[in-house]
Amino acid sequence: MKILLLGKNGQVGWELQRSLAPLGEVVACDFDSAGDLKADFSRPESLLPLIRSVRPDIIVNSAAHTAVDQAESEPERARAINAAAPGLIAREAAALGALLVHYSTDYVFDGSGDAPRDETAATAPLSVYGRTKLEGEELIRAAGGPHLILRTSWVYAARGGNFARTMLKLAAEREALNVIADQYGAPTGAELLADVTAHALRRTLAVPALAGTYHCVAAGETHWHGYATHVIDWARAQGVPIRVAADAVKPIPTSAYPTPARRPLNSRLDTKKLRAAFDLALPDWRGGVDRMLTEIHAR
Repeated sequence: MKILLLGKNGQVGWELQRSLAPLGEVVACDFDSAGDLKADFSRPESLLPLIRSVRPDIIVNSAAHTAVDQAESEPERARAINAAAPGLIAREAAALGALLVHYSTDYVFDGSGDAPRDETAATAPLSVYGRTKLEGEELIRAAGGPHLILRTSWVYAARGGNFARTMLKLAAEREALNVIADQYGAPTGAELLADVTAHALRRTLAVPALAGTYHCVAAGETHWHGYATHVIDWARAQGVPIRVAADAVKPIPTSAYPTPARRPLNSRLDTKKLRAAFDLALPDWRGGVDRMLTEIHAR
């Protein structure tokens, strides 16, 4: 079994190198890989020689343009990476008979209401990022090959920058913080996504009818203010130097913090389909965040 992993240096890609290893030979690539393994998603056609030379049984695409605000000022680049490239990969995968795994986002929805959305809910992205990720999904489906599309939200990892690191840094420097409290979702670890991916791949290879689109997020929900206070409370309990007082982390509305790209207020995703299809129990978001924080502070 040969697996082509694209986007190996991202948060999810880094964890996938570990979780996919027991399934077969993993050929891991990224935009900065040397020679024939270079995977430049900004030039989708350049991916063709790579795919055709590896001739994988499975392609896992964890590459994406995830700079949500920046995408507003460079829509063509975002579209090349998030839509055109996945569409081309999907056509090549279909021609090879390879199973394709691709990651999408809660940003394909408009964030209205307060109920979790399932895989059949109407899409209505608010931003360039969301629109290009939705187009990528549509191109993959149109290619007609076997695929798993995993929509997720609020991804973090111990490796690289993330919201928790930012909050800890600011909490150590400032006496007061303002954090958005009307955007709801579930912080989801890259490690969890990678492990679910490997499990779903094994099951789908055995039962091809399981292919399709799934929502994959940690259990539970919070808002950014709740996420921030959880992180700061954890740090304070561990003796990490924290300057901000517990009552000085103030909740604010999204309207008080304007950004180039509109964010969905409701990023709740219903995971019943995923849990039933693959016999999974998804852990509460707090456990994964605590584990990530422990790993960060053990370094």
